[in-house]
Amino acid sequence: MTTRKLLLLPGDGIGPEAMAEVEKLIAAINEEAGAGFESERALVGGSAYDAHGAAISDADMTLAMDADAVLFGAVGGPKWDGVPYESRPEAGLLRLRKDMGLFANLRPAICYPALAEASSLKRELVDGLDILILRELTGGVYFGEPKEIIDLGNGQKRGVDTQVYETYEIERIARAAFELARTRRGKVTSMEKRNVMKTGVLWNEVVTAVHGREYPDIALDHMLADAGGMKLVQNPKQFDVIVTDNLFGDMLSDIAAMLTGSLGMLPSASLGAPDEVTGKRRALYEPVHGSAPDIAGQGLANPIAMIASFAMMLRYSFEMVAEADALEAAIAAILDAGTRTGDIMAPGCRQVGTAEMGDAIVAAFRERLAA
Repeated sequence: MTTRKLLLLPGDGIGPEAMAEVEKLIAAINEEAGAGFESERALVGGSAYDAHGAAISDADMTLAMDADAVLFGAVGGPKWDGVPYESRPEAGLLRLRKDMGLFANLRPAICYPALAEASSLKRELVDGLDILILRELTGGVYFGEPKEIIDLGNGQKRGVDTQVYETYEIERIARAAFELARTRRGKVTSMEKRNVMKTGVLWNEVVTAVHGREYPDIALDHMLADAGGMKLVQNPKQFDVIVTDNLFGDMLSDIAAMLTGSLGMLPSASLGAPDEVTGKRRALYEPVHGSAPDIAGQGLANPIAMIASFAMMLRYSFEMVAEADALEAAIAAILDAGTRTGDIMAPGCRQVGTAEMGDAIVAAFRERLAA
């Protein structure tokens, strides 16, 4: 039997509670489908700082590098507001992305029909919504140098962040977007700010060149990122795959997430380049939501985003497409039956806690695996 090594990094806040529901799914898929998953827990974020004085230890970073895939919970909370900048909980996630070479962040925005009324937009604008935002994750202004605050004297300071992109970084994220579009509806929208940013000019040129040279079968259009934000709210279903840089991807994917009604519903995947010998990609999967310290430990968290992240792991890291489909269908079935956590509660539905929602999805998943 094939052994598949998973590293689970629950993190802080509601992360451990949501991760516990995925561990039930791992047990289910091993029992029902002989999947051979072996999982190990490690620390990241504030919990890692408390234990090791760093947002992720070198030893746990080695475990992440050696795993077939990493599942990440959430990090941060008021408890760690005063820690040194380089040790802040978020630094653990940034190190994982950088050291693992996770340059492609996939954030789907999917609106389940049962939750269309929870969106701030009209039902007809979001019912059946299925967008995939592809965010470049290891370049741009978050990592560019210099990055500093300079004391100019006389009570004045200057903050500097540097937006930098090179051709190869844009080429590889563009290729990922076009490849994903081939598995979907065949359309890519590239978003940048070429009207005011030189990196936007280069981004536009490189994406256009990759398209013409390698992917003429895919429809491509370009849009300024601010206009893209407006169009996401005005008419979101016009988009299929959106590809954009690190900064704009961070903002646009949050806008798209809220179209679906709840950040608690949405997963994400961060992928590296294929290994030249094995073809295997390093990968990290995580829910879009934060650590929600205000409800941590109370059994109120919505585990669906974490569970859906596990479904993305099945699909993209292990090519277990049928199992991923079964898990996503199980989520939809439980929502259609009116089972809700508090964040997505609606009149006429039954409110449950984290564990009960997880148990319901696990039971529906087992039924589909056994069918």
